Amino acid sequence: MKEQSLNIQYQVAQLDELSDIEQQLVKKAMEATNNSYANYSHFYVGAACLLADGRIVIGANQENAAFPSGLCAERSAIFGAQSNYPEQAITTLAIAARNENGFLKSPISPCGACRQVILEMEDRYQQPVRILLYGENCTYRFHSIKDLLPFSFVDANMKE
Repeated sequence: MKEQSLNIQYQVAQLDELSDIEQQLVKKAMEATNNSYANYSHFYVGAACLLADGRIVIGANQENAAFPSGLCAERSAIFGAQSNYPEQAITTLAIAARNENGFLKSPISPCGACRQVILEMEDRYQQPVRILLYGENCTYRFHSIKDLLPFSFVDANMKE
């Protein structure tokens, strides 16, 4: 048996170190937390997608008493973008989260289901989706969702 390891590259930045458009996208994700319906968890997540044409589409988590009928902010934003602008690739996705005490100090990352949906967007448009994960202490910047989902599964895997 042979042991192997993975090395994941990402950047850690302060908000003001990001490009102007990335800062705008993070701020839109932060604002989107106000649209969350989180009556049960009191955990408010916002996401903002930057489309290839420069449009920004936001999403927020939506909970439901009949768990798991809710929807994460990331998928809310992605599905909204794809429903309204299917010809536009998503180039960047920013995610921010807060609780009753304010925005989290450390960034949070997308759940597995959201990672798979983001991967599908990369596969569909044949280009990476940059990921920005905001926390008050720092923002993580990933080149692609594959950095967060290294052993990924896409349509091509079923055709090998």
